[in-house]
Amino acid sequence: MRRLRAREPLRRLVRETRLEPSQLILPLFVCPGEGVRREIAAMPGNCQLSVDELVKECAEASRLGLGGVILFGIPESKDERASGAYAEDGIVQRAVRAIKRELPELVVITDVCNCEYTSHGHCGKVVGGDVDNDSTLEWLAATAVSHARAGADIVAPSDMMDGRVAAIRRALDAAGFTQTPILSYAAKYASVFYGPFREAAESAPRFGDRRSYQMDPPNAREAMREIELDIEEGADVIMVKPALPYLDIIRMARERFDVPLAAYQVSGEFSMIVAAARNGWIDGERAMMETLVAIRRAGADLILTYFAKDAARLLA
Repeated sequence: MRRLRAREPLRRLVRETRLEPSQLILPLFVCPGEGVRREIAAMPGNCQLSVDELVKECAEASRLGLGGVILFGIPESKDERASGAYAEDGIVQRAVRAIKRELPELVVITDVCNCEYTSHGHCGKVVGGDVDNDSTLEWLAATAVSHARAGADIVAPSDMMDGRVAAIRRALDAAGFTQTPILSYAAKYASVFYGPFREAAESAPRFGDRRSYQMDPPNAREAMREIELDIEEGADVIMVKPALPYLDIIRMARERFDVPLAAYQVSGEFSMIVAAARNGWIDGERAMMETLVAIRRAGADLILTYFAKDAARLLA
Protein backbone atom coordinates (compact mmCIF):
# COMPACT_ATOMS: atom_id res chain seq x y z
CA MET A 1 0.00 0.00 0.00
CA ARG A 2 2.88 2.37 0.65
CA ARG A 3 3.86 2.69 -3.03
CA LEU A 4 1.03 5.11 -3.88
CA ARG A 5 1.65 7.14 -0.71
CA ALA A 6 5.31 7.81 -1.32
CA ARG A 7 5.06 11.30 -2.86
CA GLU A 8 2.45 14.07 -2.97
CA PRO A 9 1.86 13.83 -6.75
CA LEU A 10 1.01 10.14 -6.32
CA ARG A 11 -1.20 10.81 -3.31
CA ARG A 12 -3.00 13.50 -5.27
CA LEU A 13 -3.45 11.18 -8.26
CA VAL A 14 -5.35 8.52 -6.30
CA ARG A 15 -7.13 10.80 -3.83
CA GLU A 16 -10.71 9.63 -3.30
CA THR A 17 -12.30 12.77 -1.83
CA ARG A 18 -11.97 16.14 -3.55
CA LEU A 19 -12.54 19.52 -1.96
CA GLU A 20 -13.12 22.59 -4.12
CA PRO A 21 -13.97 26.23 -3.32
CA SER A 22 -17.25 25.88 -5.23
CA GLN A 23 -18.42 23.40 -2.57
CA LEU A 24 -18.01 25.95 0.24
CA ILE A 25 -20.64 28.45 1.44
CA LEU A 26 -19.59 31.44 3.56
CA PRO A 27 -21.94 32.53 6.40
CA LEU A 28 -22.13 36.30 6.86
CA PHE A 29 -23.80 38.54 9.45
CA VAL A 30 -25.34 41.80 8.26
CA CYS A 31 -26.20 44.65 10.62
CA PRO A 32 -27.48 48.26 10.38
CA GLY A 33 -25.20 51.21 9.78
CA GLU A 34 -22.48 52.18 7.34
CA GLY A 35 -18.81 51.31 7.39
CA VAL A 36 -19.42 48.80 10.20
CA ARG A 37 -17.01 45.87 10.54
CA ARG A 38 -17.39 44.71 14.15
CA GLU A 39 -15.33 41.63 15.02
CA ILE A 40 -17.12 38.81 16.83
CA ALA A 41 -15.01 38.00 19.89
CA ALA A 42 -15.93 34.32 20.01
CA MET A 43 -15.32 33.85 16.27
CA PRO A 44 -11.97 35.47 15.42
CA GLY A 45 -11.80 36.79 11.88
CA ASN A 46 -15.59 37.02 11.51
CA CYS A 47 -17.50 40.28 11.78
CA GLN A 48 -20.89 41.84 11.94
CA LEU A 49 -20.99 43.84 8.70
CA SER A 50 -23.05 46.76 7.48
CA VAL A 51 -24.49 46.36 3.99
CA ASP A 52 -21.68 48.28 2.28
CA GLU A 53 -19.01 46.18 4.01
CA LEU A 54 -20.99 43.02 3.33
CA VAL A 55 -20.90 43.69 -0.40
CA LYS A 56 -17.09 43.97 -0.21
CA GLU A 57 -16.95 40.62 1.59
CA CYS A 58 -19.17 39.07 -1.06
CA ALA A 59 -16.93 40.41 -3.81
CA GLU A 60 -14.00 38.60 -2.20
CA ALA A 61 -16.06 35.43 -1.89
CA SER A 62 -16.82 35.66 -5.59
CA ARG A 63 -13.17 36.22 -6.50
CA LEU A 64 -12.20 33.14 -4.49
CA GLY A 65 -14.70 31.01 -6.39
CA LEU A 66 -16.87 30.11 -3.41
CA GLY A 67 -20.16 28.38 -4.04
CA GLY A 68 -22.04 31.26 -2.44
CA VAL A 69 -22.86 33.04 0.79
CA ILE A 70 -25.62 32.65 3.37
CA LEU A 71 -26.92 35.74 5.16
CA PHE A 72 -28.00 36.17 8.78
CA GLY A 73 -29.62 39.45 9.78
CA ILE A 74 -29.22 41.59 12.89
CA PRO A 75 -32.14 44.06 12.90
CA GLU A 76 -32.24 47.56 14.31
CA SER A 77 -34.97 46.51 16.74
CA LYS A 78 -36.77 43.35 17.84
CA ASP A 79 -40.37 42.61 18.84
CA GLU A 80 -42.56 39.67 19.78
CA ARG A 81 -43.81 39.30 16.19
CA ALA A 82 -40.38 39.06 14.52
CA SER A 83 -41.57 41.78 12.15
CA GLY A 84 -38.04 42.61 11.01
CA ALA A 85 -37.70 39.14 9.51
CA TYR A 86 -40.39 39.64 6.86
CA ALA A 87 -40.32 43.43 6.42
CA GLU A 88 -39.75 44.44 2.81
CA ASP A 89 -37.04 46.87 3.97
CA GLY A 90 -35.57 44.46 6.52
CA ILE A 91 -31.81 44.21 6.95
CA VAL A 92 -31.45 40.97 4.96
CA GLN A 93 -33.76 42.19 2.22
CA ARG A 94 -31.68 45.36 1.80
CA ALA A 95 -28.49 43.32 1.82
CA VAL A 96 -29.70 40.93 -0.87
CA ARG A 97 -30.65 43.81 -3.17
CA ALA A 98 -27.28 45.45 -2.67
CA ILE A 99 -25.36 42.24 -3.38
CA LYS A 100 -27.38 41.47 -6.48
CA ARG A 101 -26.80 44.96 -7.87
CA GLU A 102 -23.03 44.49 -7.65
CA LEU A 103 -22.60 40.71 -7.97
CA PRO A 104 -25.58 39.28 -9.84
CA GLU A 105 -23.90 35.91 -10.43
CA LEU A 106 -23.02 35.21 -6.79
CA VAL A 107 -25.36 32.65 -5.22
CA VAL A 108 -27.07 34.29 -2.25
CA ILE A 109 -28.78 32.05 0.29
CA THR A 110 -30.85 33.58 3.07
CA ASP A 111 -31.45 32.08 6.49
CA VAL A 112 -35.19 31.99 7.17
CA CYS A 113 -35.79 32.08 10.90
CA ASN A 114 -37.11 34.35 13.62
CA CYS A 115 -34.66 34.05 16.52
CA GLU A 116 -32.60 37.09 15.49
CA TYR A 117 -35.78 39.19 15.21
CA THR A 118 -37.85 38.22 18.27
CA SER A 119 -37.49 40.07 21.54
CA HIS A 120 -37.51 36.72 23.38
CA GLY A 121 -34.93 35.05 21.11
CA HIS A 122 -36.99 32.01 20.19
CA CYS A 123 -37.58 30.80 16.63
CA GLY A 124 -41.33 31.32 16.59
CA LYS A 125 -44.44 32.80 18.14
CA VAL A 126 -44.56 32.18 21.88
CA VAL A 127 -47.95 31.13 23.23
CA GLY A 128 -48.37 30.07 26.83
CA GLY A 129 -44.64 30.09 27.46
CA ASP A 130 -43.74 27.83 24.54
CA VAL A 131 -43.20 28.21 20.80
CA ASP A 132 -46.40 27.58 18.85
CA ASN A 133 -45.42 25.60 15.78
CA ASP A 134 -48.40 26.17 13.50
CA SER A 135 -48.86 29.91 13.95
CA THR A 136 -45.13 30.40 13.31
CA LEU A 137 -45.43 28.99 9.78
CA GLU A 138 -47.08 32.18 8.52
CA TRP A 139 -44.09 34.25 9.64
CA LEU A 140 -41.64 31.88 7.99
CA ALA A 141 -43.54 31.82 4.71
CA ALA A 142 -43.75 35.62 4.64
CA THR A 143 -40.01 35.89 5.32
CA ALA A 144 -39.12 33.47 2.54
CA VAL A 145 -41.28 35.34 0.03
CA SER A 146 -39.78 38.70 1.02
CA HIS A 147 -36.27 37.26 0.56
CA ALA A 148 -37.15 35.84 -2.85
CA ARG A 149 -38.68 39.16 -3.86
CA ALA A 150 -35.44 40.91 -2.88
CA GLY A 151 -33.49 38.55 -5.16
CA ALA A 152 -32.36 35.63 -2.98
CA ASP A 153 -31.32 32.62 -5.04
CA ILE A 154 -32.14 30.07 -2.31
CA VAL A 155 -34.11 30.34 0.93
CA ALA A 156 -33.02 28.22 3.89
CA PRO A 157 -35.46 27.68 6.78
CA SER A 158 -33.53 26.90 9.97
CA ASP A 159 -36.27 27.02 12.59
CA MET A 160 -37.20 23.30 12.72
CA MET A 161 -40.95 23.94 12.88
CA ASP A 162 -42.94 20.97 11.59
CA GLY A 163 -44.49 21.65 8.18
CA ARG A 164 -42.49 24.78 7.41
CA VAL A 165 -41.06 23.52 4.11
CA ALA A 166 -44.56 22.86 2.74
CA ALA A 167 -45.80 26.25 3.97
CA ILE A 168 -42.85 28.05 2.38
CA ARG A 169 -43.19 26.15 -0.89
CA ARG A 170 -46.89 27.03 -1.14
CA ALA A 171 -46.19 30.68 -0.40
CA LEU A 172 -43.32 30.94 -2.88
CA ASP A 173 -45.34 29.31 -5.63
CA ALA A 174 -48.37 31.51 -4.94
CA ALA A 175 -46.16 34.61 -5.15
CA GLY A 176 -44.70 33.52 -8.49
CA PHE A 177 -41.34 32.26 -7.19
CA THR A 178 -41.74 28.72 -8.43
CA GLN A 179 -38.05 28.56 -9.39
CA THR A 180 -36.71 29.53 -5.95
CA PRO A 181 -35.19 26.45 -4.28
CA ILE A 182 -35.49 25.60 -0.59
CA LEU A 183 -32.43 24.47 1.34
CA SER A 184 -33.90 22.92 4.46
CA TYR A 185 -32.08 22.66 7.77
CA ALA A 186 -33.68 19.22 7.87
CA ALA A 187 -31.73 17.61 10.73
CA LYS A 188 -30.79 20.44 13.07
CA TYR A 189 -29.77 19.29 16.52
CA ALA A 190 -30.12 21.15 19.83
CA SER A 191 -26.35 21.46 20.05
CA VAL A 192 -23.93 23.10 22.46
CA PHE A 193 -21.78 24.04 19.46
CA TYR A 194 -24.00 27.01 18.52
CA GLY A 195 -22.69 29.14 21.39
CA PRO A 196 -20.44 31.57 19.45
CA PHE A 197 -23.12 32.04 16.77
CA ARG A 198 -25.55 33.36 19.34
CA GLU A 199 -23.09 36.13 20.14
CA ALA A 200 -22.63 36.82 16.43
CA ALA A 201 -26.34 36.92 15.62
CA GLU A 202 -27.44 38.30 19.01
CA SER A 203 -30.01 35.51 19.14
CA ALA A 204 -29.72 33.78 22.52
CA PRO A 205 -33.15 32.89 23.95
CA ARG A 206 -34.24 35.02 26.90
CA PHE A 207 -35.82 32.01 28.63
CA GLY A 208 -35.69 28.25 28.32
CA ASP A 209 -34.00 26.60 25.37
CA ARG A 210 -34.81 25.20 21.92
CA ARG A 211 -34.89 21.52 22.77
CA SER A 212 -38.64 21.24 22.23
CA TYR A 213 -38.26 21.95 18.51
CA GLN A 214 -34.64 21.16 17.63
CA MET A 215 -33.50 17.52 17.52
CA ASP A 216 -32.27 15.53 20.50
CA PRO A 217 -28.55 14.70 19.93
CA PRO A 218 -28.82 10.95 20.75
CA ASN A 219 -31.33 10.36 17.92
CA ALA A 220 -30.26 9.20 14.45
CA ARG A 221 -33.30 7.39 13.01
CA GLU A 222 -35.38 10.44 13.84
CA ALA A 223 -33.11 12.52 11.60
CA MET A 224 -33.94 10.28 8.66
CA ARG A 225 -37.65 10.83 9.32
CA GLU A 226 -37.14 14.60 9.50
CA ILE A 227 -35.23 14.61 6.22
CA GLU A 228 -37.76 12.40 4.47
CA LEU A 229 -40.63 14.63 5.54
CA ASP A 230 -38.85 17.77 4.30
CA ILE A 231 -38.15 16.18 0.93
CA GLU A 232 -41.80 15.15 0.64
CA GLU A 233 -42.80 18.74 1.43
CA GLY A 234 -40.62 20.12 -1.37
CA ALA A 235 -37.09 20.67 -0.08
CA ASP A 236 -34.56 20.86 -2.92
CA VAL A 237 -31.45 20.59 -0.72
CA ILE A 238 -31.23 19.11 2.78
CA MET A 239 -28.82 19.98 5.57
CA VAL A 240 -27.36 18.33 8.64
CA LYS A 241 -26.28 20.71 11.41
CA PRO A 242 -23.76 20.62 13.13
CA ALA A 243 -21.31 18.69 10.96
CA LEU A 244 -18.38 17.12 12.83
CA PRO A 245 -20.31 15.64 15.79
CA TYR A 246 -22.88 14.28 13.30
CA LEU A 247 -20.76 12.74 10.55
CA ASP A 248 -22.71 9.51 11.05
CA ILE A 249 -25.94 11.37 10.27
CA ILE A 250 -24.39 12.86 7.12
CA ARG A 251 -23.35 9.37 6.01
CA MET A 252 -26.79 7.91 6.76
CA ALA A 253 -28.48 10.70 4.81
CA ARG A 254 -26.09 10.31 1.86
CA GLU A 255 -26.79 6.58 1.62
CA ARG A 256 -30.55 6.98 1.89
CA PHE A 257 -31.42 10.14 -0.07
CA ASP A 258 -30.41 11.26 -3.56
CA VAL A 259 -31.00 15.01 -3.20
CA PRO A 260 -28.09 17.45 -2.73
CA LEU A 261 -26.80 17.28 0.84
CA ALA A 262 -25.32 20.18 2.80
CA ALA A 263 -23.61 20.20 6.18
CA TYR A 264 -22.98 23.19 8.44
CA GLN A 265 -19.61 23.34 10.20
CA VAL A 266 -20.99 25.57 12.93
CA SER A 267 -19.47 28.32 15.01
CA GLY A 268 -18.38 26.12 17.91
CA GLU A 269 -16.55 23.76 15.58
CA PHE A 270 -14.78 26.73 13.99
CA SER A 271 -13.92 28.44 17.28
CA MET A 272 -12.47 25.30 18.89
CA ILE A 273 -10.05 24.82 15.99
CA VAL A 274 -9.04 28.49 15.96
CA ALA A 275 -8.55 28.57 19.74
CA ALA A 276 -6.43 25.41 19.75
CA ALA A 277 -4.33 26.73 16.87
CA ARG A 278 -3.78 30.07 18.60
CA ASN A 279 -2.55 28.22 21.68
CA GLY A 280 -0.11 26.24 19.55
CA TRP A 281 -1.82 22.93 20.32
CA ILE A 282 -2.60 22.01 16.70
CA ASP A 283 -1.71 23.10 13.19
CA GLY A 284 -4.70 25.31 12.33
CA GLU A 285 -4.50 25.00 8.55
CA ARG A 286 -4.17 21.23 8.63
CA ALA A 287 -7.01 20.91 11.13
CA MET A 288 -9.21 23.13 8.97
CA MET A 289 -8.57 21.09 5.83
CA GLU A 290 -8.80 17.72 7.56
CA THR A 291 -12.19 18.52 9.06
CA LEU A 292 -13.56 19.88 5.78
CA VAL A 293 -12.39 16.77 3.93
CA ALA A 294 -13.97 14.61 6.65
CA ILE A 295 -17.33 16.31 6.10
CA ARG A 296 -17.02 15.80 2.34
CA ARG A 297 -15.92 12.18 2.83
CA ALA A 298 -18.97 11.53 4.99
CA GLY A 299 -21.11 12.52 2.01
CA ALA A 300 -21.81 16.26 2.07
CA ASP A 301 -21.99 17.94 -1.34
CA LEU A 302 -21.91 21.46 0.14
CA ILE A 303 -20.32 22.76 3.34
CA LEU A 304 -21.35 25.92 5.13
CA THR A 305 -18.21 26.97 6.96
CA TYR A 306 -16.55 30.05 8.45
CA PHE A 307 -13.31 28.66 7.03
CA ALA A 308 -14.59 29.08 3.46
CA LYS A 309 -12.25 31.92 2.44
CA ASP A 310 -9.16 30.51 4.10
CA ALA A 311 -9.77 27.07 2.64
CA ALA A 312 -10.36 28.49 -0.83
CA ARG A 313 -7.04 30.33 -0.71
CA LEU A 314 -5.22 27.10 0.14
CA LEU A 315 -7.06 25.22 -2.58
CA ALA A 316 -6.25 27.81 -5.26
